[in-house]
Amino acid sequence: MQIQWKPDKSKSDYIQDQIIQYFKAKISSGSWPVGTRLPSERKLAEQFEVNRSTISHVLDELKARGIMASYGSKGTYVFNNTWSLMQQPDWNRHIESSLYKPNHKMIQQINKYEFQEGIIRLGTGELSPDLFPKDIMKALLIEASESVLALGYEENLGQLKLREAISQHLTTLNIKASPDQILITSGALQALHLISIGLLQFGSNVYVESPSYLKSLYTFQSAGMRLQGIPMGNEGLDVDQLRSIYKRKEGNLLYTMPTFHNPTGIVMSDENRLKLMELVNAYQIPVIEDDAYRALWLDTPPANPLKSLDPNGHIIYVGTLSKTFAPGIRVGWVTGPQTVIERLGDLKMQLDYGTSSLSQFVALKWFEHGYHELYGADLRAKLLDRRNHMVAALKRHMSPYGKWEVPTGGFYIWFVLNKKINSSVLFERALKNNILLNMGHIYDFKENHALRLSYAYASKSEIDQGIEIISRLIQAL
Repeated sequence: MQIQWKPDKSKSDYIQDQIIQYFKAKISSGSWPVGTRLPSERKLAEQFEVNRSTISHVLDELKARGIMASYGSKGTYVFNNTWSLMQQPDWNRHIESSLYKPNHKMIQQINKYEFQEGIIRLGTGELSPDLFPKDIMKALLIEASESVLALGYEENLGQLKLREAISQHLTTLNIKASPDQILITSGALQALHLISIGLLQFGSNVYVESPSYLKSLYTFQSAGMRLQGIPMGNEGLDVDQLRSIYKRKEGNLLYTMPTFHNPTGIVMSDENRLKLMELVNAYQIPVIEDDAYRALWLDTPPANPLKSLDPNGHIIYVGTLSKTFAPGIRVGWVTGPQTVIERLGDLKMQLDYGTSSLSQFVALKWFEHGYHELYGADLRAKLLDRRNHMVAALKRHMSPYGKWEVPTGGFYIWFVLNKKINSSVLFERALKNNILLNMGHIYDFKENHALRLSYAYASKSEIDQGIEIISRLIQAL
């Protein structure tokens, strides 16, 4: 097959697109009938005077559309000349050039396998169905059905009565926030998304603990922000290092989870909280405080949020019912200066026109009937039992392979291995044994050798089985 045509490199079209259109024209005109064998990638690259990688991308795209097919060493052939296939837009190029980044490959796998039957989920950040308050939920839904409940759109900041209930709840944490300073969101993650697109300039530096749950998301990166890691110690964020950054005027915003940090479970000490707030006030640092796990203390109640030490409005405070009630209800809230909340509320109306009215009604009754405290006490007792069970399993099977701290709340045990391993290999081998792990490196800025283990989802028997199998897999690496 001789090709006399070459792409015009002076045109604004992608070279790749020009070659795809050339191939399609040859096939649709009948010049290259079904069964025609193409030259090798190297030969095509020479004839088109382009890089071989460009040809590889072209052939991959045509194969994805069903127009070409490869048969190993036999080469690549014209497989189909159906007009509808020839006219299909280049969706892959649109996907690759889109604003929002895809999830980390391992997180995509985690999201996929979490719903596969028979999988032991040792890293899942949600409550087990066994811990779901079924009777309470049933009663709340009956109450909703018997009430004069209009399921229209709510106010742009969310249902007023729910915001009043959350305002009252926040007073128990020594946070003063009027209903006008509270926005109801579809979970805490939406609050972070709204902040990323509504309050920061493209290219801003966002400082986070290292490791951090935020590193496993691409919410801020997709909005053009640069995440920068700050090391942690047993007392939380290294405030001295953060101070040196702001002395150099290199900081924009801080994201922190000071209470039952995800993934490490660390609680920032009282002394460190005061040091951080002194720094925040001195350098006028805007802060996002993620307090998703606060209600899940297992030994003693934690210190009040950083927001309770913030009379000057530096902190945007994020809370949620996803960890204490049910993730599927999708109700969270964000609290901050009224101008900030109005801005985020306007953006939320553009995105989804408000959180589900039914979910907001259920959340309102959850607070009004005192379930947040009553069910919370019962839940903490059950999580304490599961935590102790997982710690015992780790002592039996994993002590030779790493170390961990017993968390005082939240969902997670941060297990740090004492030898270097290939995280991808352990992840894949665990999957083959029907165990789903959350590897530590997806939360960090560098390769680490840790596991985020959750005692909130797997049953006791699954914890025993899973930990024993993981210990054998680690030993074999």
